[in-house]
Amino acid sequence: MMASKGKVRGISGQYPLVQNVTVTEGGTANLTCRVEYNDNTSLQWSNPAQQTLFFGDKKALRDNRIELVRASWSELTISISDVSLSDEGMYTCSLFTMPVRTAKAYLTVLGVPEKPEIDGLTKPALEGDQITLTCITQGSKPAADLRWFRNEKEVKGAKEVNASGKTFTVRSSLNLRVDRNDDGVAYTCRVDHVALTQTTQQATEVLEVHYPPRVEIIHSLAIPQEGQYLKLECVSKGNPSPDPVMWTKDGGELPDLDRMIVEGRELTFTSLNKTDNGTYRCEATNHLGTSQAEYVLYVYAPTTLPPSTTPPLHPIPPDPTALLGTHASDPTVTGNRDPNALGQHGTDHALIGGVVAVVVFVTLCLIIVLGRYLARHKGTYLTNEAKGADDAPDADTAIINAEGNHAHAEEKKEYFI
Repeated sequence: MMASKGKVRGISGQYPLVQNVTVTEGGTANLTCRVEYNDNTSLQWSNPAQQTLFFGDKKALRDNRIELVRASWSELTISISDVSLSDEGMYTCSLFTMPVRTAKAYLTVLGVPEKPEIDGLTKPALEGDQITLTCITQGSKPAADLRWFRNEKEVKGAKEVNASGKTFTVRSSLNLRVDRNDDGVAYTCRVDHVALTQTTQQATEVLEVHYPPRVEIIHSLAIPQEGQYLKLECVSKGNPSPDPVMWTKDGGELPDLDRMIVEGRELTFTSLNKTDNGTYRCEATNHLGTSQAEYVLYVYAPTTLPPSTTPPLHPIPPDPTALLGTHASDPTVTGNRDPNALGQHGTDHALIGGVVAVVVFVTLCLIIVLGRYLARHKGTYLTNEAKGADDAPDADTAIINAEGNHAHAEEKKEYFI
């Protein structure tokens, strides 16, 4: 029971003093009337219908819910138990003096809202469906407030209030387009009301959403090597759960079931070798669809791996993790390719290009040197036969003339002592 702070006061003396009272439906209301000075005059309580409840300590109305709490010349207190909404109204305390003096107290009865109910939930809902959740509570006075929560985080709904006699019916609607993230999410409708100071009225519904699977492959090794143990896990998320999953290699069945062990969602290689190279596919299916993921496996020989402590002397092969990653199926991916092949071809091409460049350079140098040599020795040269050819009729005569010239030259030598 709650008493208002406002009082109906009289002039000091023989005037009754009362307080307004607020009580929750079903509770007990205490009505008290006091006077500061009373010359043995009786006090009386009457209800909104002006029926006398108590005159002094004498009960006037046969109602088992109404009882006397205290009666004296200065106070008259009564109680009404199991208060109902019909008890609400203006109650009068009368002091029978000449003239009669009265004071009025208003009894407010709060209607307790009923536990809310959530309608409109379809189980299961399909991903992409548009659904409307409606929360309803009745019997509140004044009108209750409804609040929505999604996993304890408040979301806003649309409220509607309708009067029903002295009480109110309150509705709140929440429109949702559900997806896979709503699966397992709890939606709670909570009632806020002045009468609910110690208890909480709420209703909760957990969404069940069905959606097609999505698949991802997780591998235990970044760089698989011959002789190592490798585990591939097919992580599939769907509702209903897509069990079991299917493993294939290069579009066909797994070739070596002695070394390739399938347990549930896992594919295990007990000892890797080069024959394991290929594209492995995991496929998961439920009644809403099918999803698949691929893993390209290339097994490295330990001797071909680049050293981890010193820089490589040759170009390092492409990042193996890029080739070993999981990817969706792609019709352009064909066959198994050695990730080192690209690096080897690149090295050969570079070597050939270097050799060709050296040959071209040497050839150009030779051409330049030969050209300069020929340019410096260009001119007219006379043989011995040509020395006597000017006046000789034939070659033999020219030779004889040339020899004669030599002899003549010897004759013209001078010696100095």
